Amino acid sequence: MTIKQMREVKENRGYSYSQLSEYTGVPAITIQKILTGVTKSPRKATLNALEKVLGANEDSYRGKAYEYGTGENLVCEDTPKYNTGSITASANPDGIKYGNPSKRQGEFTLEDYYALPDEQRVELIDGVFYDMTAPRIVHQDISYIIHSTIANFIKKNKGNCKAFSAPVDVQIDCDDKTMVQPDVLVICDRSKIKGFGVYGAPDFLVEILSVSTRKKDMTIKLSKYMEAGVREYWIVDPKKRILITYNFMDEDFVPVILPLKGEAPVAIFDGKLKISLDEIAESIDEFGE
Repeated sequence: MTIKQMREVKENRGYSYSQLSEYTGVPAITIQKILTGVTKSPRKATLNALEKVLGANEDSYRGKAYEYGTGENLVCEDTPKYNTGSITASANPDGIKYGNPSKRQGEFTLEDYYALPDEQRVELIDGVFYDMTAPRIVHQDISYIIHSTIANFIKKNKGNCKAFSAPVDVQIDCDDKTMVQPDVLVICDRSKIKGFGVYGAPDFLVEILSVSTRKKDMTIKLSKYMEAGVREYWIVDPKKRILITYNFMDEDFVPVILPLKGEAPVAIFDGKLKISLDEIAESIDEFGE
């Protein structure tokens, strides 16, 4: 369907932007920008979500929010399925001690992930294991600053969202090939919070860069988080003393780079919550990069 055809169907059916947002899982402001022509190059996942609703029988989609595989902050329909320990960790053909010895990087699953010793900290992304070194003190302190500020804000405003800090397992794609552990995360749909961790895309994520995680956090995870439906992603770079923010709710988003001075607003809370960048800078001054 063309944008014009989508707009005509919306008008004929009398859908409001908020209704379309409920039916597709796409933020209302994003839909408005697309259908009014403000957004010139919408993402394919967003257009697919709109077309599945606007191109189908009206009765089929009345009141059925978040069911259509939009890539926009999905709620996974099935409960997680995995086996928590039938494989013994040993060396694989690549010489890396991860799970089933017959598998190579790109072939690993959650069975291999759960079979690892508790002391072996890794992330699994699209079947590839990534080692995680123990975080430095500055890393821990920055995480505490951000997490505690968010948690206090939610509590003060009696919000429904929940803030967590690592280590928390996040099965972000709802498949058996990926399990990540973001430094800070916010979940506003509590149905995603399970006994083992989080099943589905968080609303807000923070990664604090280190030498070993810089490339992964700035490239692999950036793409993974965006496609999974995370609404907002922050990267704190202690070495360069900057904050990089990505507001995926904005269809025409561009990364915003801020020096660690003043405050930074959190978009998922409409900017009402601000994180002190001065406090993060003071942590780096005290504990180093």
